Amino acid sequence: MKSTPEPGDLRERALRLLARREHSRAELARKLGQAGFAPPDIGALLDEFEDNNWLSDRRFAESWVADHRARSGSAKLAYELRQRGVSEAVIEGVLSENRDSEFERAREVWRKKFGAAPTDAADRARQIRFMQSRGFMLEAIRHILGGKTNTQ
Repeated sequence: MKSTPEPGDLRERALRLLARREHSRAELARKLGQAGFAPPDIGALLDEFEDNNWLSDRRFAESWVADHRARSGSAKLAYELRQRGVSEAVIEGVLSENRDSEFERAREVWRKKFGAAPTDAADRARQIRFMQSRGFMLEAIRHILGGKTNTQ
């Protein structure tokens, strides 16, 4: 086993990772760094990948949101994207495209978990905490638990 990776292995490793799924730039840089590659080499390769559109934080964020929006609210999705090194501008752009479905997604998550209105204050608090832990806006949670019919 080699103690130091060969420079040609960097490109191969990065392409293998990207072939499996989209990665953010920060995520890919971290994985390659953990594999023992030099940060300057990683940075240069990732710049090239971005220039060729093989690596895109926006595409990664869109993919992440598409995979996780059914069970998470916008706040949680934004937090998870920040943890993966995606910029605020990209996060805001991607999430703004999904804001209109926040109420429907929250209602579906609540329906699957609870399906019935809270019976008392303790049950209501438990349901609110659960929905907040999933990253849904308080406005959406109140709308669902309050039984209001309009979404504005």
